[in-house]
Amino acid sequence: QVQLVESGGGLVQAGGSLRLSCAVSGSTYTVGWFRQAPGKGRDFVAAISWNSGSTKYADSVKGRFVISGNNAKNTVYLQMNSLKPEDTAIYYCASRRTSTIVTNDSGYSTWGQGTQVTVSS
Repeated sequence: QVQLVESGGGLVQAGGSLRLSCAVSGSTYTVGWFRQAPGKGRDFVAAISWNSGSTKYADSVKGRFVISGNNAKNTVYLQMNSLKPEDTAIYYCASRRTSTIVTNDSGYSTWGQGTQVTVSS
């Protein structure tokens, strides 16, 4: 049984950086990050397949964000650089039961509680 807890959100100026953490308990094969801005749907950000190390990024964050995993700490990170005001959202991590990465939120079975990221201009 998988549980996930996000942390690391906060307020940052445009152009700055934040690192989000997703603490994972239980067995997982793919961890994805999604975000939801006010009045918007929940959008894919990035995902990592634990076994293969494969990663995938949304076009909107490619080149700015990096997803990584640390097995010793049972944690997946989302390093967010060159942040923009449009990155402001609640960020969620989620677990998928297979190693294949998908970008739809319905492909992920377990979700964390979310952490707020606010980017000021």
